[in-house]
Amino acid sequence: MESAGKFDYIIIGAGTAGCLLANRLTQDKNNNVLLLEAGGKDDYIWIHIPVGYLYCINNPRTDWMFRTEAEAGLNGRSLIYPRGKVLGGCSSINGMIYMRGQERDYNEWAGLAGDASWRWDQVLPLFKKSEDHHGGSSEFHGTGGEWRVEKQRLSWEILDAFRAAAAQVGIPNTDDFNRGNNEGCGYFDVNQKRGIRWNASKAFLKPAAGRGNLTIMTGCQVKRLKIDQQDGAKRCTGVEFIGGGKEWMAEAVHDTILAAGAIGSPAILQQSGIGNGAHLASAGVALVHQLAGVGENLQDHLQIRSSFKIRGAKTLNTMAGSWSGKAKIGLEYLLKRSGPMAMAPSQLGAFTKSDAGQATPNLEYHVQPLSLEKFGDPLHEFPAFTASVCNLRPSSRGHVRIAGNDPLAPPKITPNYLSSAEDRKIAAASLTLTRQIVAAPALKKYAPEEMKPGAQFRTEEELAHAAGDIGTTIFHPVGTCKMGRSDDASAVVDSQLRVLGISGLRVADASIMPTITSGNTNSPTVMIAEKAAAFILAARSKIVV
Repeated sequence: MESAGKFDYIIIGAGTAGCLLANRLTQDKNNNVLLLEAGGKDDYIWIHIPVGYLYCINNPRTDWMFRTEAEAGLNGRSLIYPRGKVLGGCSSINGMIYMRGQERDYNEWAGLAGDASWRWDQVLPLFKKSEDHHGGSSEFHGTGGEWRVEKQRLSWEILDAFRAAAAQVGIPNTDDFNRGNNEGCGYFDVNQKRGIRWNASKAFLKPAAGRGNLTIMTGCQVKRLKIDQQDGAKRCTGVEFIGGGKEWMAEAVHDTILAAGAIGSPAILQQSGIGNGAHLASAGVALVHQLAGVGENLQDHLQIRSSFKIRGAKTLNTMAGSWSGKAKIGLEYLLKRSGPMAMAPSQLGAFTKSDAGQATPNLEYHVQPLSLEKFGDPLHEFPAFTASVCNLRPSSRGHVRIAGNDPLAPPKITPNYLSSAEDRKIAAASLTLTRQIVAAPALKKYAPEEMKPGAQFRTEEELAHAAGDIGTTIFHPVGTCKMGRSDDASAVVDSQLRVLGISGLRVADASIMPTITSGNTNSPTVMIAEKAAAFILAARSKIVV
């Protein structure tokens, strides 16, 4: 086994969290850091052109190519489950939407973690620290940070009409979803810079890459963490990994930090013997440390994709339906960095409540001027739009579990979508609300005709079943290394993101969320990494050498 050397810190995963951590930890020249990434460099052209997500998802060059198990709640279907396998991680292939979630999310985390520093008013400065917002500095936004936030560089008549229709059914207009209560309808802000994707690799890793105290190794997949035991105490002292056809060992003086995401981080812990003993035994892995919550508590946003055929308005279906249309789209992007090639996958958003009993919005819409049968299929040949809606606070819980002791084999991913009666009820209610918006006067002149799920589904039971037919992930898995108090048997990390019962080991990515945020999860992951870096640096400053 080759020695990769000894480092103060080892970061596993150069995704959103790992890129920020590498930047922050190497700002102190006394910190020697190793960053390991299973994927390659983010030099694929389609990463950087916003519409290129179509060519990055389900592409082994940039995606882990995971699939879920067959889901009962989805009427037996299995879904592709994209996760970024490239520098920048999911920020290199995602929808680029800048979304923090709601104040209530973080206040709930603080209660579950027993740590008031996770409250909204405490994490807001961390969001602002990394932010470079198009609107300038304000009570809610920051400038000068690395994480660029811009307005989208396009608008659509049919989306403007949907926004007007939403207002007619009581969803007000808003120009900012990121002030703590995101109720309203408006165009999403995006992580782009002048019409080009702004991923975490560009934002955080590139400025740090030239520092002499940062070593970046790509194409390296972790086998297991090295856990030493002495006098009953357990400590993570490094990591074994495979790269370039060789087996390597790297040592960590202070911390090894898992930033491999909600799928990768629990799988690495399990392969290292950290998890539920009964599950590990069935997978052929010797138990090193019992933590029943590893891989459990999986939460995700299931988007229910209603689509409507229309008349009298331009949509991407018809624009991209001819070679002349494609040429015009390409020329606009080449000359102006605008138009459909600058599109985020979803342009218009709306946040509202499924029923009056909700204290804050629990539904999010992603509205698109296009339609297709399923992801990867060609666009329909007629004008249409899609209004996807997801339950922001699902009560269904799933899990991620390794299938055996091969560290290179994909884990089994079981989201358990729509497994609770509450989630099925909200799914039906959200489809009913979508129909109410589409029936509002502002959309009448476009004569919208429901294609999916289909007007034949009427009762709550029928609509819940239909949601299982048309629902798909919106790529927000979280929660599988849950943060919690020491008396929480399902917790994996404490409020400073230290793995319970093992020193020298932290998790800093979306897997630590005890509950999913009310919105897209990429920028909350930036904040989590920012907070983790602060914890780590504070701990280092107290170390007497």
